[in-house]
Amino acid sequence: MSYLEYTVQRVPSGVSKVLYLNWALVLLLAAASGIGFLMLYSVAGGSLAPWADPQMKRFALGLVLMFAVAMVPIWFWRNVAGVAYGVSILLLLAVEFFGVTGMGAQRWIDLGFMRLQPSELTKITMIMLLASYYDWLDIHKVSRPVWVAIPVLIVLVPVLLVLRQPDLGTAILLLAGGGILMFLAGVSWLYFGAVFAAGAGLVTAVFQSRGTSWQLLKDYQYRRIDTFLDPASDPLGAGYHITQSKIALGSGGWTGRGFMQGTQSRLNFLPEKHTDFIFTTLAEEFGFIGAFSLLLLYALIVVFCVISALNNKDRFASLLTLGVAATFFLFFAVNMSMVMGLAPVVGVPLPLVSYGGSAMLVLLVAFGLVQSAHVHRPRGRA
Repeated sequence: MSYLEYTVQRVPSGVSKVLYLNWALVLLLAAASGIGFLMLYSVAGGSLAPWADPQMKRFALGLVLMFAVAMVPIWFWRNVAGVAYGVSILLLLAVEFFGVTGMGAQRWIDLGFMRLQPSELTKITMIMLLASYYDWLDIHKVSRPVWVAIPVLIVLVPVLLVLRQPDLGTAILLLAGGGILMFLAGVSWLYFGAVFAAGAGLVTAVFQSRGTSWQLLKDYQYRRIDTFLDPASDPLGAGYHITQSKIALGSGGWTGRGFMQGTQSRLNFLPEKHTDFIFTTLAEEFGFIGAFSLLLLYALIVVFCVISALNNKDRFASLLTLGVAATFFLFFAVNMSMVMGLAPVVGVPLPLVSYGGSAMLVLLVAFGLVQSAHVHRPRGRA
């Protein structure tokens, strides 16, 4: 939908835009983040420092950014999608030369007041550009090879740059998120069948290359695969993380051990308890009921996004909303699968709950785009 078409639609303006915000979605995001603050307070031994306090400040800043993004017309975000994607690619390239190394990977740029992880930003700008592309493209050309090649390139460029950091988890999320949006845009399932077949071949090649001169993955990534397939083979080494995670998950039972009573986290048996494995702390302290409650909040967030997208007549806004919902779903699905031993440990944080500045801010900005699409959707002729 063009800017001229927007001007003849009855859309909110000025202060009245606030009334059209999806306030139920805002409350759900706040509730999920509140659980995160509570768990960060717990894993710090009953202290706001060093994790809960900065996380709450980032959430407050993120809310301001979300509301600011929501007030800007959705056509503006469509028009700047290419620029935003280009900036995120430049930032990924900057990581190659000026990036800060942490936990064996070079993924961050030090801005002084915070460390920015450009790959987090790329998850959203890539979705923006893909949604803008399919909004521009004639629906009858979506599955033609030449028009499929362009979005494939849009996805593969950041995936390859992120793999160099190395960050396998984020690369998988980028690839999956881009693929889901292409499918939602109407690309033929035959392409995805070919991709799955190629993926099976790639998996075979990955295992065949191990220990050779053309090894496709890093040694630590192969250890993660070994741990996933048989964690008991090295319970005190490579399998330690997932073994302790399963102990924490199982010990919580139905109602949990109680707030700040989780032995696995309190006695530091649980690794990365404030980031990747924070869900196991929640399950240990609040049991199945607490874990299911968080999962329900996540599911409702996705449902509200899907409903908003289905009610939006603008193709860009609808695809953008579905893309953000899919990315959010992949975040928590991969993290939860990872800590339960259903997927290899690939270092994906739990959205809105795990400690992390870039992930929190970028995610709230993404939901600001969802709110912009919701607020500015056409509501009939004036």
